[in-house]
Amino acid sequence: MAPKLKFEIVPLVEVPAEDASMFSEYSEERRPSVLVVDDERIIADTLSIILSKSGFSTMTAYNGVAALELARTRMPDLIISDVMMPGMTGIELAITVAQTIPECKILLFSGQATTVDLLEKARGAGYDFAAMTKPVHPTDMLKRVSECLATREILSAAAMSRPSGGGLLYQ
Repeated sequence: MAPKLKFEIVPLVEVPAEDASMFSEYSEERRPSVLVVDDERIIADTLSIILSKSGFSTMTAYNGVAALELARTRMPDLIISDVMMPGMTGIELAITVAQTIPECKILLFSGQATTVDLLEKARGAGYDFAAMTKPVHPTDMLKRVSECLATREILSAAAMSRPSGGGLLYQ
């Protein structure tokens, strides 16, 4: 019998949203856009809700091929993708996006130990992607998203024009 894993359950009402006002004066099109990709629909949908609640414009895809098509038409600022998916893996998606949409940031996440080998193979090919381990607490996810977008003009412009003079999300 497999050991039972304990995960912290965080109700969506408790997801930090105090910095969502950073983007409140922007239309949906001008907010930093994040494409969430996971073949487990509940994970992809939940991450999209968390990000939307925190002021980001979100899109969701449930496989790598659909994500690539969406990314090519809507060009997100950031893609958050599971690594282990049937068909096109998250790393294959990330490499293709890095080659075709180089300004798009990539954040990979996985709950499987085999991901380390895939990431090393990508690094050997010249691609170094940020990665997180599942499960991830919403606050930690938002912090990593903010770190990934920190170099993007849209986030910097939003932070500089914020009336309260605040900085980046979850610094």
